[in-house]
Amino acid sequence: MRLAIIGLGMAAAPHVAALRKLGDRVEVRWAASPSRERTQAFAAAHPFPVTNDVDAVIADREVDAILLLTPPSTHLDLGARILSAGKHLLVEKPLEVDLGRAAELVAAARRADRRLGVVLQHRFRPGARRLRSLLDSGALGAVQLATMAVPWWRSQAYYDEPGRGTRARDGGGVLLTQAIHTLDLFRSLVGPLELVASLAGTTALHRMETEDHALALFRLGAGGTGAMTATTAAFPGRPESIDIVGTTGSARLEGESLTVLWQDGRREAPPAAPPPPPGAGPMDFSHEAHRALIEDFVAAVADGRDPEASGEEALATQALIECILREAR
Repeated sequence: MRLAIIGLGMAAAPHVAALRKLGDRVEVRWAASPSRERTQAFAAAHPFPVTNDVDAVIADREVDAILLLTPPSTHLDLGARILSAGKHLLVEKPLEVDLGRAAELVAAARRADRRLGVVLQHRFRPGARRLRSLLDSGALGAVQLATMAVPWWRSQAYYDEPGRGTRARDGGGVLLTQAIHTLDLFRSLVGPLELVASLAGTTALHRMETEDHALALFRLGAGGTGAMTATTAAFPGRPESIDIVGTTGSARLEGESLTVLWQDGRREAPPAAPPPPPGAGPMDFSHEAHRALIEDFVAAVADGRDPEASGEEALATQALIECILREAR
């Protein structure tokens, strides 16, 4: 696949690390940003050709797909142009700043008959994939209770950067910007969620337009109960987690590590490893899940199928987030 990157901000780092490991499958033809400062800094650190001409990249017939890493408020306008130019699109989460614009982007991909993938890489962590296989096989029995927590920390300096935590640029706060990864994985693991109640707001620890904490209660599609807590006010930050209680055993996914305890005495635990990052730094994670996500996107294009983290899947997660916030209001 001949791929171009548009957007060379903070989000580019794990993608670039992943792409360098996929050199036998992906050729990066361009890394583009309208900012000369960013392209110069990128060129000094990475071996990919750079340009400030985003329009030329979209028009380049040698480019098969574009990895769009620009702010959420730009995704529909740029993404629709990319898709209309006949290119496949892999876009950073979230799809867009609100559900209507997100749905428009998904519809644009269908009209263009191009593949749309979204960077929801938590689905591709080994612990998450193992947990999915246990649930799919029925090894944990019927799910009775499922909870998720994102107890992260962001300083006020993070939100003081222009646009951070605003509806205009980011579309939302902790749910759409940080917890979307865990909530998307949670939803994909336990199936349909019916919202029962929710609360959301901003603590005294932050000055920001959108929420820095949210709580929700769910009914699971199979009849169990679910709960969610998410915040960027939990100093100094801890790893995100998902706990699932089944009729024959329980599982805990903390960061990338999965522990499973069966009622018959069996135990599955990860090998000894350094403690996971606490969730305080925006880039405190391995790029291996990004590599697996990009690899799936490349395979999806080749096979003529939707990627696992498809536009429709991301749209369903964003719809759940909007439902939580609407009920909280």
